[in-house]
Amino acid sequence: MNSHVNRKRQKKINIADLIAPSFDEVFFDVERHLHTFYLLAGGRGSAKSSFVGGIRIPVSVMEDPDVHAVVIRKVGNTIKNSVLPQIVWGLEQLGVLDKFRVKLSPPEITYKKTGQKILFFGLDDPAKVKSIKLPFGYVGIVWFEELDQFSGMEEIRNVLQSLLRGGQFYQVFGTYNPPKSRNNWVNEEILVDDPDRLVHHSTYLTVPEDWLGPQFLAEAEKLKAKNEMAYRHEYLGEVTGTGGAVFENVEDMAMSDELVGNFDRLYYGLDFGFAVDPLAYVAMYYDAKREDLYIFDEIYQQKLTNSQAAGRIAQRTGDRLIIADSAEPKSIKEMKDYGLRITGARKGPDSVEHGIKWLQDRAHIYIDKRRCPNTFREFISYEYERNREGQFISAYPDKNNHAIDAVRYGMGPAMPRAGIHILR
Repeated sequence: MNSHVNRKRQKKINIADLIAPSFDEVFFDVERHLHTFYLLAGGRGSAKSSFVGGIRIPVSVMEDPDVHAVVIRKVGNTIKNSVLPQIVWGLEQLGVLDKFRVKLSPPEITYKKTGQKILFFGLDDPAKVKSIKLPFGYVGIVWFEELDQFSGMEEIRNVLQSLLRGGQFYQVFGTYNPPKSRNNWVNEEILVDDPDRLVHHSTYLTVPEDWLGPQFLAEAEKLKAKNEMAYRHEYLGEVTGTGGAVFENVEDMAMSDELVGNFDRLYYGLDFGFAVDPLAYVAMYYDAKREDLYIFDEIYQQKLTNSQAAGRIAQRTGDRLIIADSAEPKSIKEMKDYGLRITGARKGPDSVEHGIKWLQDRAHIYIDKRRCPNTFREFISYEYERNREGQFISAYPDKNNHAIDAVRYGMGPAMPRAGIHILR
């Protein structure tokens, strides 16, 4: 696989060595301008984002001096920890990082030789996308990372109508892990025949093992043995669900006082509320070996003052740690003053998604619906958001999820921290 890019160092760096074999077809398809749209689906570790952001975009920019690139995430504050370092990684691998200038705020990468830009935007501020002004050339490359997190094709088309103007050739990439639900909009969209679109699917099994490392492979095999359906969805990128339910691993379990008394790994979570939203407290036991979560106690009530709630919770937890919504520091301080051992949950740009996916990955979530009727109701009825066409999208509604939030907060210490994983 040859390219005129970086001719001085071609003997040292072969682009083919930086691309997982399953993407050779896509690389040459782009080179020949055979399609405009590329939907690249795959499970964890499939190298789709590394291919697009790390290799394909830098190569395309350096090949065509008139082309600029725009990289889009649904939420802007995820850029600095995802797509920006992904492209910087690629520039390092190509041996051309010194030929580019990287700016962190606002995020922007400039090819020094020509002044071409790689710009980054979140659609939570769509006005910035529409107001792009370039000194020359045109936007010829657009990358939608985590495509399934957007609200549907109407949103994608609106963005492209603002960006794709005045050029001869365009390359539009969408990378994503296929959502579990067959009724998700992106799973339905790829079934639509479009001659100007290439749909590609990859898995970690098509990536050289030394790129992934033994820990990644061990985690994949562990999940495969524990929960094959979850493995097929997360690592093979298969659509395994039939509807919009977020949690398909929830089961009712009647828990006796004797069983609860034997629980020894206890976690407590608290989501604040008062007038409209209820305060939600949950108590949990986690069997880390089997990766089973047991939810056995709740307080779920509106118009409960902090002093009233603290008194009731203290009777249940004693001096054990409670993790609460960190967006309520005043309430946390008040409850500390009332004698609770309580702290705020650690949050980040992807903390909701990270927490929900962690819960989805558990072998079982057992809830005693007699002890915790509201928690059980929330978990079994919680569905993905829908767009205006009624299709499910990969977003989680911020309603009827108070106990779910409390569970996320409480289980935070058991969750590995989220972070970008850039493949070689």
